[in-house]
Amino acid sequence: MPMPEYDGTGIEYYVIPSFQFTAHITHSVRIAYRSLNSSSPRTVLIPTCYGGRINTTLTFTSPNQSLSSYRVVVVAMLGNGESSSPSNDPDFPTELDYRDQINAQYSLLTEHLGIRELEAVIGFSMGGQQTYYWGCMHPNFLKYLVPTCGSAKTSLHNYAFLEGPKAALTNSVDYEDGACRAKGRKPTRGLRAFGRTYCAWALSATWFRERKFETMGFHDVEDFIKTRWEDSFESWDAEDLLILARMWQAGDVGRTREDGDYLKALESIKAKVPEDSETEVKHLKNAELAVIETVWGHMAGGGANDEDTKWMNGKIAGLLGVLNVGKLSLSH
Repeated sequence: MPMPEYDGTGIEYYVIPSFQFTAHITHSVRIAYRSLNSSSPRTVLIPTCYGGRINTTLTFTSPNQSLSSYRVVVVAMLGNGESSSPSNDPDFPTELDYRDQINAQYSLLTEHLGIRELEAVIGFSMGGQQTYYWGCMHPNFLKYLVPTCGSAKTSLHNYAFLEGPKAALTNSVDYEDGACRAKGRKPTRGLRAFGRTYCAWALSATWFRERKFETMGFHDVEDFIKTRWEDSFESWDAEDLLILARMWQAGDVGRTREDGDYLKALESIKAKVPEDSETEVKHLKNAELAVIETVWGHMAGGGANDEDTKWMNGKIAGLLGVLNVGKLSLSH
């Protein structure tokens, strides 16, 4: 079951000539995005997730789905290889912050697309973390937040998990302590080790016990690991993966405040919002926790199976169609 080739359908670009990074670096950046249903007066923003591309992102825009009547703007994160990244800009900064992502997206929406209000920001995993940052940084710009399988502050458990794939890549022979790029060599062994190490964390033990990989067309668990995970991450650039992983580990909406107070940042969110999600709900003024009852683990929130995707679609439809102001947090 070969991995699909990269799909660049409908992708457009917006250049910010003098973008100010939070690391106090000024540098030109290019933002990749795709606008669906552009004639609709109501706009929803969907940022990409870790390992996600614009056209692999779940958008709920098929006929009769919850966002089929909305303008949906899917934006590639800085560092994901579609927008400006280490892989396509040799002078790209060595560190990224979630605030950089939101600042770039805000510029795209307001200065390039002329959008003055968002109906919602919806995101999965790292995309979900971006929704929280949106709520803290631009509380009056949007009505709803839908963070799916994402947290407002990266947990220590999540931080420790990411250390495994990072170490598998950076300690591989062909990564050469980072010297591989200057030599024009791709650290294939390191990238495949990254994917193999990552694999089990994205799904539940029950998922593997019930051999759900067979429903995806894989012959056995080894076929699944090699094709879905090793092959997939081999297609990525090592420095792109690493810069985004470091940003993920540092995720904390408290950084949007001078005092760094995470709880006060959550309390400042005005929109309706979401085991980490339950913690956030306690400190959000207008929140609802909706748990995806599934064996698909973290991947459930990214559209890995039809049943969970249908459930999420229904929840989003209910939120946008019935509630007046708010955010919905979908957990797993």
